[in-house]
Amino acid sequence: MTSPLDLSLITGPIPVVATVAGAVALLSLAVRKDRAWRTRVLPIVVAACAVLVAGVTFVVDHVWKPWPEPLPPVLAVWAGAALVAACLAVARLRAGRWYWRILGVLAALVVLASAGTAANAHFGLYPTSRAVLDVFANNRVGLDEAARPPSSVVEVPAGGKLAGVWRKPAGLPDKGTVSETAIPGAFKARPAWIYLPPAYAAASRPRLPVLVLLAGQPGAPRDWFDAGRLAGRMDAFAREHDGLAPIVVAADQLGARMANPLCLDSKLGQSETYLARDVPEWIKRRLTVDGRREAWTIAGLSQGGTCALQLAVRAPDVYGNFIDLTGQREPSLGSRAETVKAAFGGDEAAFTRVNPMHILARQRFPQTAGVIVAGRDDRNYGPAAAEVFQACRTAGMDVQWKELPGGHDWTVWRTGLYDSLPWLATRTGLSS
Repeated sequence: MTSPLDLSLITGPIPVVATVAGAVALLSLAVRKDRAWRTRVLPIVVAACAVLVAGVTFVVDHVWKPWPEPLPPVLAVWAGAALVAACLAVARLRAGRWYWRILGVLAALVVLASAGTAANAHFGLYPTSRAVLDVFANNRVGLDEAARPPSSVVEVPAGGKLAGVWRKPAGLPDKGTVSETAIPGAFKARPAWIYLPPAYAAASRPRLPVLVLLAGQPGAPRDWFDAGRLAGRMDAFAREHDGLAPIVVAADQLGARMANPLCLDSKLGQSETYLARDVPEWIKRRLTVDGRREAWTIAGLSQGGTCALQLAVRAPDVYGNFIDLTGQREPSLGSRAETVKAAFGGDEAAFTRVNPMHILARQRFPQTAGVIVAGRDDRNYGPAAAEVFQACRTAGMDVQWKELPGGHDWTVWRTGLYDSLPWLATRTGLSS
C-alpha cells in the first residue's frame, strides 16, 4: 500500500480536501448571530484585508518588482483569505465561551494550511508530505569525507565512452552523497550543494561528467535538493547505470534569495565570471571530473534557465551542453529599459553585446547541444522558450524541444531535467 506520506500534494484528493476545508473553516469564522458582527466587524475586516492585499500586490508588482512577472492571482486570493481568517479569529477572542475561541484559532490555522497547500500545488513545490519532511532531515556529509582522493582513476580511451570501460566494483554504495560547501570567486555566492554519485566512492574512480545546476529567482541552491528531489532521482539513475551518474553542483548565481544579478558581469555583480571561470576551475581542482567541454552541462529553471542559455553562448568552451527549463527570452528585470538601466547604466549596446538572443543571431554554435523545456500552460515563458529554440537552431546548435504538461512550476522543472538524463548521459559519454 502507498504510504500516506507519498500521496500527492499537487494533484488528487489532498488539494481538493484542503480547499474545501479552508472554505468551510473561513465560513465558520465569518458566521455569527451577533448583528454587530454581521454589520460592522465582518465588513470592516474583509474590506481592510482586501485593501491591504491589493496594496501589497501593487507594491510587489509595480514598485519593488523583485521578479519580472506579476504575483499569481491565486496567491493573492489565498493570502487574503488567510489574513481575513486570522483577523476574524483575533476578533472572536474578545467574546464568547473559551471553546469557541479555541475553535476560532483552529479554524484560522486550517485556512492558513489550505492557503499553503494551494500555493504548493500552484508551484508544484513539494510533491508529497515526505518531501516536506525531508527538508528537515540533515543527510549532508563533509566534502572532505565524501571526496577523498582515489587510489587510481579509470581512464577512457580517446573517442571512447565511460560505460565501455567501467565495471561496477563489489560493495559500491547504493546512494550518493550530498555536501554543502562554499565556492570562492569574483561573485559573493552562497554555498553550493554538491551531489556525488555512488561511483565516486569507488577506490578506482571514474572521471565523471559535470552538471552545474541553477535554481530560479527567488531561490537557493538547495531548492533542487528539496523541491527538486535531486538526490533520490540521481540515485535512481545511478542504480540503472552501475553506480554512474553526473556529478551535480548546484551553484548560486543570485547571491541572495530575492536578488537577480542577471548572470552577467555588470553593475549588479560578476555572476558570469563566477559561473564561467571560478566554479569550473574549483570543480576541476577539487573533484575527479571529465574535463572535456562535451562532458559539462549548465542547466537551470526559470531565471536559472535563462542563465544556462547565457553561459552556453558566452562560455561555449566550458559548457558543451545546456538545459533551459522554462527560461526567459533574455535576461530581464521586468522590461528591456529597466534591465539596461540597472545593469549597464542605460548603455543599450553593452546589453546587446552579452544578450544571448543577439549573440545567437550573429554567431554559430555547431558543437553545442541543448534541451529547451516549456510548460504547456506557461503563457509567460512558453512563447519565449519557443523563440529561444528557433534561435538556437538557426545558430547551428543541436537542440531538442520538450513541451510538458504544466505551467511555470516544479512539475515541469523536475520532469524536464530528469527526462533529459538519458540524453545527457549519451552526450557526455556516461552511457553508449
